Amino acid sequence: MSLDEIQALIIEYLGPFGPLMVVGLLGVFLILITLPVLLKREKDPLDRLKASAGQAQKTTEKSEKLRDASSKDKLEKYSNFLEPQNADEYSAAKLKLMQAGYRGKNSVRIFHFLQFTLGLFGLLLGGIYAIYSSTQGEVDTQQLAFMVLIPGGAGYFLPRYWVTRRQQARQTAIQNGFPDSLDMMLVCVEAGQSLDQSIIRVARELKTGFPDLADEYEIVSQEMKAGKDKNVVLKDMADRAATPDISSFVTVLVQSQQFGTSIADALRVYASEMRDKRVMRAEEAANKLPTKMTLATMMLTLPPLMAILIGPSIYAIVKNLGGGG
Repeated sequence: MSLDEIQALIIEYLGPFGPLMVVGLLGVFLILITLPVLLKREKDPLDRLKASAGQAQKTTEKSEKLRDASSKDKLEKYSNFLEPQNADEYSAAKLKLMQAGYRGKNSVRIFHFLQFTLGLFGLLLGGIYAIYSSTQGEVDTQQLAFMVLIPGGAGYFLPRYWVTRRQQARQTAIQNGFPDSLDMMLVCVEAGQSLDQSIIRVARELKTGFPDLADEYEIVSQEMKAGKDKNVVLKDMADRAATPDISSFVTVLVQSQQFGTSIADALRVYASEMRDKRVMRAEEAANKLPTKMTLATMMLTLPPLMAILIGPSIYAIVKNLGGGG
């Protein structure tokens, strides 16, 4: 039996909205079956063994649960459904959101909640549009499915698209402000300040012009004050920024500290390279402009020019043909 025959049979028994009702009931049935399985998570026997361990293991267990939300978080009871349970997947999602500037404790949970909510909202809008289209005329099953699924898919992938665009914009902003921060840091170090003090000063000065880069420097200074190892702090900054320039800068600082060379000399050489690199990026962008403007110039200039040059001739030919007939 083909799809058209099945659709005709459903319409015969359920009316013109029969296919849409069947699709909706099937979706609700699948959701009702899936949600209890996802939300219900049986306690692992290994967790019971960990709970009965000594105080040292409890301390380690608490350090692994730093990402858990407080009891006031309304989404906490859905964490098994809204958060990746694999540690690698959770770390990758957390890092991507941090690179986009979302460093909240529950950022991963909120991100997946928005994906789920906007996906359902898109399905709802698609269902309403499908019902409206069915009232205006006959619509086959494939068209109904596209009307419902396309808005749902768009709503589901909208948060991912937003985070990706925000991540790219933030990386560009950090890359543009990084050479200026190196120059300021070099001035502070040559004036006699330590690297920690210079980072704090640079973060304060960059707050207005480059807030994203200033936030990264503030995080570095706060983590250093908390007693975290300097090399680890700098490498974490490189991971959050996800910019090759900052990764190279962190490598230079770490090597300078390991080999005992002067930080001021390393900053001077690297700052000069970053200035040259920024000039090269500006020249590259300027050299791309003529190529990008060629198509727009042809589209905006060629049609009016052709109309001016050929228009009178076409008018004269048409007039002569009309007079001759």
